[in-house]
Amino acid sequence: MSNFKNLWPWLAMALILALSIFLLRSQGRLWICSCGQVYLWVGDIWSADNSQHLLDPYAFTHLLHGVIFFWLLTWLRPQMPLLWRLCIALGIEAAWEVFENSEMVIQRYRETTASLGYDGDTIINSVGDMLAMAAGFMLAYKLGFRRSLILFMVVELILLVWIRDSLILNIIMLIYPIDAIKQWQLGLAP
Repeated sequence: MSNFKNLWPWLAMALILALSIFLLRSQGRLWICSCGQVYLWVGDIWSADNSQHLLDPYAFTHLLHGVIFFWLLTWLRPQMPLLWRLCIALGIEAAWEVFENSEMVIQRYRETTASLGYDGDTIINSVGDMLAMAAGFMLAYKLGFRRSLILFMVVELILLVWIRDSLILNIIMLIYPIDAIKQWQLGLAP
């Protein structure tokens, strides 16, 4: 009976994934890169392949979404079974993927961030981002709060050095763009 009980959150997560794919497709998102190729990893954020394949450096920001969602849901609903918390986190992440790929947000990215030519994610990239979030959620569960906080800070620092962007900078630049940050991200002298 308990195995059947554990089936419900998995079914709910499959439904969330299917619904998000349907909504992304209805927004005009391509299944895969218009280049016709499918790569597991693309590491160059300045190439046309960024956000077009399964994983890219921004997948690490989605991993951090999972860490944050684990913290929040554990704080808000500590008695809720882990799989149901993961299901809620996936629902939030799926909603973000649909919203992030709306014309309004894509335009905002182009105007206020270093992502000047951003055209939105492919569906495969959005699925990769959702998988990265789930991985971050489970990592936070396994590591506990202190070690996952260290993970969060280390990933943020690595992203800052590697791609001149991070989850925190991404949020800042979407909500309250700062020209000095944009210039630094683009590698331009102030």
